[in-house]
Amino acid sequence: MTAPGPEPDEVPGLERGGSVTPGDTPPDAGQTSGLSHPQPMPSKKGPVLALVIIGIIVLGVAVFFVLRAIDLLD
Repeated sequence: MTAPGPEPDEVPGLERGGSVTPGDTPPDAGQTSGLSHPQPMPSKKGPVLALVIIGIIVLGVAVFFVLRAIDLLD
């Protein structure tokens, strides 16, 4: 597979074998960047659901310890 760009024989400044003479810069090659198709927006339901579940768990643990403390005081 060859690199994209002009043919080495047609580019000035290249030595035999395709190397660049000292002080010269290699020729620019075409580049492709960016996305090939638009990315979908992530759902906002996931993080909200996770926070609600974590909140329920934390509240349950807190209620457990409060009930445990009341039971120990009696």
